[in-house]
Amino acid sequence: MKTNQTVLMEFILVGFSLYPQVQTFFFVIFFGLYLLTLTGNLAIMGLTWADRYLHIPMYLFLSALSFSETCYTAAIIPRMLTDLLTRSRRISFAGCGLQMLFFLGLGGTNCIILTLMGYDRFLAICNPLRYPLLMTNVVCGRLVAFAWVGGFLISLVETTLIFQGSFCGPNHIQHFFCHMRALVKLSCVDSDRTAIVVTVISVSGLLGTFLLIILTYVFILSTVLRIPSTEGKQKAFSTCASHLTVVLIHFGFASIVYLKPEASGGEDIFTAIPYTVITPFLSPLIFSLRNKDMKNALRKVLGKSDWVP
Repeated sequence: MKTNQTVLMEFILVGFSLYPQVQTFFFVIFFGLYLLTLTGNLAIMGLTWADRYLHIPMYLFLSALSFSETCYTAAIIPRMLTDLLTRSRRISFAGCGLQMLFFLGLGGTNCIILTLMGYDRFLAICNPLRYPLLMTNVVCGRLVAFAWVGGFLISLVETTLIFQGSFCGPNHIQHFFCHMRALVKLSCVDSDRTAIVVTVISVSGLLGTFLLIILTYVFILSTVLRIPSTEGKQKAFSTCASHLTVVLIHFGFASIVYLKPEASGGEDIFTAIPYTVITPFLSPLIFSLRNKDMKNALRKVLGKSDWVP
């Protein structure tokens, strides 16, 4: 147990100050990715709202995911970009707690929404006749609300566990945001025990949602393989391809952050970049790049009547 000397009221985010020679380069890259991420997510939300043809659960879930990821990146990236340009990287005790609460809460919400999107595809492919009754827009809205409540309940528990004790010096967080691993190291209480409990909660949520998605795809694959026509199989697979790709990227990068052994500050910083910056950038790109409905909605908004084949 650490000696309780000075109780900290603010922290300093070390971040990329360890690499001063490339901070400007990082700012340009991350700022560009952030703008593209915002553009992609706002486009998905705007097109879903504007085109009544997209007012179905499949696209309502996608729009909800885009909104959640927009909030998720807003909790981390603007602060990171500011710190890349300034020398003062101080963050208050309350500000650090709020950032962690929103980071963990929105990350959990994204995982649950991705799981619900898999469940939606499961119902559409495995129970097509009952799908309109089982998955209405009202049901979709309630499930999205459940995702937000569930994500933030888990986050509240984790954040409370970490901030329930005092923090003794030093006050330097070896990360570019208030990451739970980096912050637990500064705690005056039994940091090892807190780290284990928080890690178990995070890993359980991560693996739990991922295994549920895999289970839905086992049933989907079993159903698709029984479809007699090749065209029918291709159509069924095409509705799942984007979702499955995002799931693999999302949970793959998340597993690097939560399942790998603890590393040094610099290594932890770089392993967090894919999960906090690259995944939110790729997600709207993958979902909209080969989606005919999204392309057609965009053409309608732009005043072009040509139907995308």
